Amino acid sequence: MKLNLTRPLVVFDLETTGLDLVRDRIIQLSYIKVMPDGEEQRENMLVNPGKAIPQEVTELTGISNDDVKDAPTFKEIAQKLNEKMKDCDFAGYNSNHFDIPMLAEEFLRAGIDFDFSKCRLIDAQTIFHKMERRNLAAAYKFFCGRKMEDDFTAHRADEDTEATYRVLMAELDMYAPGVQEEPDRVLENDMDFLAEFSKQNDNVDFAGRIVWKPLLGADGKPLLDKDGKERKFEAFNFGKYRGRSVADVLRADPGYYSWMMTGDFTFNTKQVLTRIRLKGFNK
Repeated sequence: MKLNLTRPLVVFDLETTGLDLVRDRIIQLSYIKVMPDGEEQRENMLVNPGKAIPQEVTELTGISNDDVKDAPTFKEIAQKLNEKMKDCDFAGYNSNHFDIPMLAEEFLRAGIDFDFSKCRLIDAQTIFHKMERRNLAAAYKFFCGRKMEDDFTAHRADEDTEATYRVLMAELDMYAPGVQEEPDRVLENDMDFLAEFSKQNDNVDFAGRIVWKPLLGADGKPLLDKDGKERKFEAFNFGKYRGRSVADVLRADPGYYSWMMTGDFTFNTKQVLTRIRLKGFNK
């Protein structure tokens, strides 16, 4: 289907040194500029971030420090991009939550006030999530073939529990070994497997203030334990000690523990923090 455009649409994606809008930088920018007459202009460029690319980002993107060492900085290409992208609308995947804010920050750091408020911002991920619902009712219809309102009373915990149980069993049937051809679409009927598969983050506490980070060796690669699994440590995921070992910070700055214990943090976060602190005392 041809897009019905009244002005150019820039479909784009970024790769960055991380997800922090303040500290991280763009390392790759790719876009397709679609004109109202259907003409397409494509461009893909590496960008020197002016800082080291973390090893985990290199493993994820395939972009290394050597790849970008001779590439231009964003500041060096900012004016050209400004000219290419002005008077355009923008589209991406999760772009309204990350790519647009990151691009805006990079423009501002380069001294260009690119006014995204005048652009129409289209996020394909948001469209996907709104059109293909991921709530319990949608799952029940997809996996069980019936509407929840035909079988249950809405918003009753006991009936939602029954529906969830049926959905889980239907999922295991649909993605059972021998049913699906692709290996990555197979679910094992094993609680360890399902719990690991259900994980969406490496949070230590439920609020995500403390996260698990891999312990790296001198070569920058994750260290493994005797079972071949990555060794990890608890790290702060916010504030001035973001990325630092919780145990190391509590030893070096004992007052930080008191600040957090009296601060506006969840009881669970404080419980996890205390456990890590006591573990350090017992070593």
